[in-house]
Amino acid sequence: MAQKQKLELTWIGKDEQPKLEPRILLEDPELSYHAKERVTENDIFDNRLIFGDNLLALKALEQEFTGKIKCIYIDPPYNTGNAFEHYDDGLEHSAWLSLMKPRLEILRNLLSNDGSIWISIDADESHYLKVLCDEIFGRRNFVDEVIWQRAYSPINLKKTLSRSHDTILVYAKEIEGFQLNKLPRGEDANNRYSNPDNDPRGPWMSDNLSVGPVVEEKVYEIITPSGRRVLPPEGRCWVLTKERFEEYRKDNRIWFGKDGNNVPRIKRFLSEVKDGVTAMTLWLRDEVGDNQEAKREVKKFNSKEVFATPKPERLIQRIIQLATNEGDWVLDSFAGSGTTGAVAHKMGRRWIMIELGEHCHTHIIPRMKQVIDGTDQGGISKAVNWKGGGGFRYYKLAPSLLKKDKFGNWVINPEYNAEMLAEAMCKHEGFTYNPDPEVFWKQGQSTENDFIYTTTQLVTQQMVEGIVEQMKENETLLICCKAFNVNVDDFPQVTIKKIPQAILNKCEFGRDDYSLNVNNLPMKEKEPEQLELF
Repeated sequence: MAQKQKLELTWIGKDEQPKLEPRILLEDPELSYHAKERVTENDIFDNRLIFGDNLLALKALEQEFTGKIKCIYIDPPYNTGNAFEHYDDGLEHSAWLSLMKPRLEILRNLLSNDGSIWISIDADESHYLKVLCDEIFGRRNFVDEVIWQRAYSPINLKKTLSRSHDTILVYAKEIEGFQLNKLPRGEDANNRYSNPDNDPRGPWMSDNLSVGPVVEEKVYEIITPSGRRVLPPEGRCWVLTKERFEEYRKDNRIWFGKDGNNVPRIKRFLSEVKDGVTAMTLWLRDEVGDNQEAKREVKKFNSKEVFATPKPERLIQRIIQLATNEGDWVLDSFAGSGTTGAVAHKMGRRWIMIELGEHCHTHIIPRMKQVIDGTDQGGISKAVNWKGGGGFRYYKLAPSLLKKDKFGNWVINPEYNAEMLAEAMCKHEGFTYNPDPEVFWKQGQSTENDFIYTTTQLVTQQMVEGIVEQMKENETLLICCKAFNVNVDDFPQVTIKKIPQAILNKCEFGRDDYSLNVNNLPMKEKEPEQLELF
């Protein structure tokens, strides 16, 4: 029987998956920052700003954060026809898709089962990206697409259409049982309720009494107070059974219009409506801001180098409000000017941002310092009553664990000290780095009784005998070393591997950049500035 084919997007180089090295992260205390005066002992969250290639950084996070991120928002570079100027059109799309695919695959791994990913994109790649995301996240896990009005006034120099919106694709990790939060009820939502019949239960609004498809027991004739006979529309039935309808009618929960002659509708009372309203998919600039508002926000902390394509804080607030609760993890692996982290911080969420560009230092760090100090009172600060607090840790990617010596042989990078090497080998072998302060050979563990020990010393028979004497009956140990002189058959509970040989074929070493130089290429033609209307 022929193998079933599946619907998928194909492109040049799709199957050329990178073999990523699981790097360790090195904190730079000089660039980490926390509030000078903490409100509580728990006020410093373990927020993380990571400088480096975002694919390697995501791989570095995978072991610790798989299944823990509640909301991912990314604003990847848009591919608008001239991103990769040395390629023809087909290869250009292939390069962009090859940039996105491995990142999305790791991002999916990082999502919690009740988590969601939100991806900003424009029309040049949104449909390709939708098909790619269907393949990675599963088409059934597609939640919807949001249309964001990014611009207000038209660009009259355009010869065709002046694009005024971006798309945000939304996917759940697992759609089964997935729910988003409601938006706070505003005056507009409450104003839809009135009380034309002076019902003592207060304001109400009428709702459709019919629904599809047809359920036979819910198809029956209703006689209005005026004597009119009404059936549900063709192909539909009433929401209520006949018996339930009569109960609603006696309780004055059915509205036939002022003259008692209209098609019946159900009364929904404001006092009985759950807090919040369901978000719609059209997000207008009046509600969530536009690109001009975003640029004004960015200018407040860096007026010399205004980031080209920032997102307004109100837009990110809407996403985080719908997708998370306080204390949840929010991740942005294309951090740009740092809007996601700034908003997440002000909203009491824990955050991780990754950025390779120098604006990590020129934009994100100054911005987050102002947020933490409470001096940033722009964006959503006043709306959420932000006064400052918290902090973040700054990390950079460690160099590659292996490098070639002058003879072309792979050796352990001399920049690695003993602690770095031990932590790196934990990642390579699937162990959690957690050194025991009292037992030197317990540097990490994969289970309660399975440990790892990494050393650059020659491992001898006598050394292993000494370790085995300390081991409990059900404990096992993996020893990683440069060389050993041991009869391994004498120690069935111990496995010994030589480095670098044990890991040479596991991944690609010595490569620090998987960005396809996107950071240094023109992502789109510079559009004329829009005039701000006041």
